[in-house]
Amino acid sequence: MAVWIKGVAGLVETIAGILSFFVTPAILKSFVVLLAAPELSEDPNDWIATTLSHAVQHISADTMLFAAAYLTVHGFIKLFLVASLLLGRLWAYPLSLWILAAFFVYQCYRFLHTHSISLVLLTVFDLAVVFLIWREYQSRQQVHLQPHPHS
Repeated sequence: MAVWIKGVAGLVETIAGILSFFVTPAILKSFVVLLAAPELSEDPNDWIATTLSHAVQHISADTMLFAAAYLTVHGFIKLFLVASLLLGRLWAYPLSLWILAAFFVYQCYRFLHTHSISLVLLTVFDLAVVFLIWREYQSRQQVHLQPHPHS
């Protein structure tokens, strides 16, 4: 089940990343204003709306390009690994764990610079998936190593 969830997340990330290449900071700011305005008119202190409004004010074109590239690459890698795992390719399990470990290290590095809560949530989700992939890999290895009865 976690592999399917990771696959859907990979597909969403890939689509969002590709679409992000066509979004400028001005378009993003306008979109956030459009989303936040009704909420802020009801409650000017709404935490989510004010946080989003403040966060997008500091987004540059370089940040947008980085986010688009990161989401696209991260999503494509997830899709490839999920497809390999679902096809039962035993080599995909350790490869998935190594790649997720590399993303974990990079996400921690980025967190030190951005302090992004969304990065923390992504990292926690990735860690949960690492645990589930590891368990699945161990069970697949045991099945693979068991002697098969000869007919």
